[in-house]
Amino acid sequence: MSEENLQALRRRGGQYWVGTPRSKLKQFEQQLLEGGWEQVRPEVEVKLVPTPQGEETYILCRSTARRAKEQAIRSRFSTRLEKALQALQKRVAEGQMKNRYKIERKLGSLQARHPQVADLYQVGVTEKGGALAVQWQGLEGRQTWQRAREGAYLLRTNLPPGEPAKLWKNYIQLTEAEAAFRALKSALSIRPIFHQRERRAQAHILVAFLGYALWVTLKHLLRRKDSALSPSQALALLGTLVSADIVLPTTDGREIRLRRATTPSAEQKQLLSQLGITIPDRLSFDQECSADSKIA
Repeated sequence: MSEENLQALRRRGGQYWVGTPRSKLKQFEQQLLEGGWEQVRPEVEVKLVPTPQGEETYILCRSTARRAKEQAIRSRFSTRLEKALQALQKRVAEGQMKNRYKIERKLGSLQARHPQVADLYQVGVTEKGGALAVQWQGLEGRQTWQRAREGAYLLRTNLPPGEPAKLWKNYIQLTEAEAAFRALKSALSIRPIFHQRERRAQAHILVAFLGYALWVTLKHLLRRKDSALSPSQALALLGTLVSADIVLPTTDGREIRLRRATTPSAEQKQLLSQLGITIPDRLSFDQECSADSKIA
């Protein structure tokens, strides 16, 4: 959200929440390292922090799950960069690269390839006795701060200061509402349709609500079974399961119509077993429709 939009919201008295850049955490380094945190979930803790201008409320948050994820990312990129630096250092030491400009350009290329951790290392080219060498080392101060801020994020709002747990829950409710709209528009593909009759608009709302209710049910079923799949991934996996009609003509000119479902794959069977869903051998075939659908 731009500052112009924030100013407009302030003038109208509208409520807003904004996630701040990671660089802004440096201003709250002391509060991040101190105590006074309040547990809002087993993996999340929050605290109010003083604001620079005093016009907004800042909530400092820390998540253990987010910390583990960011630590894994940092470790992966740091390992890659260090291996690349060691390889370059070895090539220069063995005399395979003797042009200082090319060596420095290669160092710049390695840093550009790993921007997530490039600022955590000091690299350079030295010359001793006419021989070039690549020198690099980790910056302990920056790496310590990187470890301290991992899993932390900062929220700011125009709501008055209060209980940090309650403010954080208000923000989570907003994110859940936004996630619901994203699921309706993207995964469930329920697009806006302009209806001319009230009952059609109500039916559209009902279909959207039922679709999202099933979506949330699937999400909680997957979580309960400790599945690594998201609802979108589960639906994509099961998307190839379809029903088909087998039409058998008889000798007297009539047709026998049998509706069957396709045979699930081994991966699909595993997911269906986790969810406790059984596909029947035979599906009922009902061509009748309700009176409401006939006049809609």
